[in-house]
Amino acid sequence: MSASFRARARPLGPAFDLLATYRGPGDFFFEREGLGVSATGVLARVDASLPDLAGATADALGTIHAGTAGPAPLAVGALPFDPLAAGSLVIPVRATVRNAAGAWELEVSGAREGAGGREAAGVSRPPVPARWAGPASPRAPFDELQMLERPTPAEYAGLVEAARARIRAGALDKVVLARTLEVRAGRTLDAGQLLRRLRAAEPAGYVFAASTGTGTLVGASPELLAQVSGRTLKVNPLAGSAPRYGDPAADRAAADGLLRSDKDRHEHDVVVRAVAAALAPLCDELEYPDEPMLHATANVWHLATSFNGRLRASVRSVLTVVAALHPTPAVGGFPAGAALEALRELEPFERGSYAGPVGWVDANGDGVWALALRCAELFGEHARLFAGAGIVANSDPASEVEETARKFRAFLDSLRWG
Repeated sequence: MSASFRARARPLGPAFDLLATYRGPGDFFFEREGLGVSATGVLARVDASLPDLAGATADALGTIHAGTAGPAPLAVGALPFDPLAAGSLVIPVRATVRNAAGAWELEVSGAREGAGGREAAGVSRPPVPARWAGPASPRAPFDELQMLERPTPAEYAGLVEAARARIRAGALDKVVLARTLEVRAGRTLDAGQLLRRLRAAEPAGYVFAASTGTGTLVGASPELLAQVSGRTLKVNPLAGSAPRYGDPAADRAAADGLLRSDKDRHEHDVVVRAVAAALAPLCDELEYPDEPMLHATANVWHLATSFNGRLRASVRSVLTVVAALHPTPAVGGFPAGAALEALRELEPFERGSYAGPVGWVDANGDGVWALALRCAELFGEHARLFAGAGIVANSDPASEVEETARKFRAFLDSLRWG
């Protein structure tokens, strides 16, 4: 990649809203509680599978950073769920960053594409399934003619039973089965509007939008995969869930029931043990509590465990941590190899970037990555929603169907008006 780059950085006001810079498909957005990154344009792309991405991205960003002064340039994007699939990060022409120290904009100009680079892919619109017919009111609730579940609730319950049979046979301890809901809105869906609604509904979530090459992945994830600042590491896996209620007494009972649930505690313990084992070789220090805590979203209670660590000096990038962790049992299963094999055989669709890492990394190796959950991929006037549930030996198929339906309903509330 050419080392001839020019950078221009400028500070922004303390009340600057990152979402004001998001223009739509092709742009990138990632924010939690007002802090994050918005980016536009393609200076270069870094293409590699997750195990090789940390080195390739460090090389590309280092070349640019060597020719610039001021804040470190960034790479941003959403990566595939499959860690061995080819992923792509974008080094943007313009990045707007807001952190605890303030807000600033960095614009880098120079060679548009490096060796192996390519132009940004356009947004295409897949054909609408034949069952969808007739106009839709632009503000009416979606009806059954506008929605297709894959697999259906009955089919999904059957897949849960098949997964439980594998678990009882000793093939694996846990697998996270997902399903999709295809929605036709009858109008072009606006990613920016959806981001605003998701941010209002889930102010503590990681709200994101990223191009997938075929559409725009938009969501509000509750789960931090990895955050690195210098050598300080934070990881916050979630596993085990219960519905929330408008009545305070019922809501408290649901939370207390989740903390007492043997099924959910086992599901969470599988995740914690796997995360601890993955992080131990990367850290000089690693701390996490013996007992999970409750994590609340607008619609769901989760069990959560916060990991805090100090990285070894040899770990130079948050992407190294991401590669060591992903896929965690919270989104894939355990053991990882057996779980991925089960997903390939049981799930009747390709996940793409659903449940994959989404976030940013800078030339210093710092960055924040969440898991692409509570999300949908937008294609013009229709969307593909995703929802999953963790399956263990004593999972109840009807309860797992309801968990995915509940997650769909929560996202549909924002999508109807987005």
